[in-house]
Amino acid sequence: MTALSQRLEDISLARLTALLCAGQLALQTGPLIFRIKSSMPDVARSVHKLYGRHPFFVDPELADFHIELRSPKNLRRWLRRQAEFLIDGESPFEPLPRDQAAAMLEWGMNWAIASSCHQWLTIHAASLERNGKVVILPAPPGSGKSTLCAGLALRGWRLLSDELTLIELESLRAHALARSINLKNQSIDVIRSFEPTAAWSPEIYDTTKGRVTHLVPPIASVDRMQETAQPRWIVFPRYVAAAEPLLTPRSKVQTFTHFAENAFNYSILGELGFDVVGRLIRQCDCFDFEYSRLDDALEVFDWLASSENA
Repeated sequence: MTALSQRLEDISLARLTALLCAGQLALQTGPLIFRIKSSMPDVARSVHKLYGRHPFFVDPELADFHIELRSPKNLRRWLRRQAEFLIDGESPFEPLPRDQAAAMLEWGMNWAIASSCHQWLTIHAASLERNGKVVILPAPPGSGKSTLCAGLALRGWRLLSDELTLIELESLRAHALARSINLKNQSIDVIRSFEPTAAWSPEIYDTTKGRVTHLVPPIASVDRMQETAQPRWIVFPRYVAAAEPLLTPRSKVQTFTHFAENAFNYSILGELGFDVVGRLIRQCDCFDFEYSRLDDALEVFDWLASSENA
C-alpha cells in the first residue's frame, strides 16, 4: 500500500485513469474514503474535475466503501449501452444509460452514505458554515435548496455538503464532505450567470431529473473539509416565483416533525435518533424562507450570520 499526501490535481488524467482501471484509487471526502474502480473515460474525467483538490491514496488496505462503475453483463448491453453501479460487488439499483455514468457515480456515492453511515445522524439537507456556525437547509426537490447552497458557497460560506449532512451523535457537530453541488435544469443557468468563472462537470441530458451537472466545490471548502462545526440555524427554503425574501420563525415542534422526515436513519437510530434530533433543534433557531432572487436570499443569510455576532 502506498499512502499519498497528494491531491488529485497533482497527477495527470492519464495516471488517474490508470488507477481507476486497476481499482487502486481511494478518494477522501471529509471523514470518508471511497475506493473506486472504473474503466470509463468520462468517469475518469469527471472525478479529475470534481475532486481535483481532494486527497487520495493508492491501493490502501482499508476504505469505507468499495465501488465500481462498469458496463452491465446482460443482453441489453448489445442493444443500448448502459452503466452499472456496484458496491462491494453488488448492484443496489438498475443500470442507467451509458452517458449518465459520471452522474451515476455521484448519486451512488450519496446512496452509499445514506444507507450505511449510521455512526452519524444522516440528513437529506445542504449545510454550510460561516464564522464557526452551521446553517442546515433541509428541503424537498424543487425547493431551490441546491441553487441557494451554490450561491452561498460561491459567496463566502464554507460548503459542508449539498445533499447529505452528517451530525455527530454526542457533540452534534456537523461534518464536511465538500463534494460537488448537483444542479439541474434552470438552476444551472442561474448559477452560470451568477458566477461565470465557476467550474463544472459536463452537462448530462435526458435523465429522470432532466438536464443535470455538478458544480466543482470551492477550493477553500475542500481544504477545510476536516473541520467540523456546530449547527446554529435550521432553515427550510422554498423558491416562489416573483416572491420577496421572507424569513419566518417556525415552531420547534413543527421543525422536529419535518426534520425527522429528512433524516435517512432516524428510525434506524431509534430512541437515540429521537434524542439527537431533539437536542439539535433545541440549540438551533428554526425558520421557513421564501425567495425568488438569489442576490436577495444571500443578503438575508449574510444578515443571519452577522446578527449572531452583533
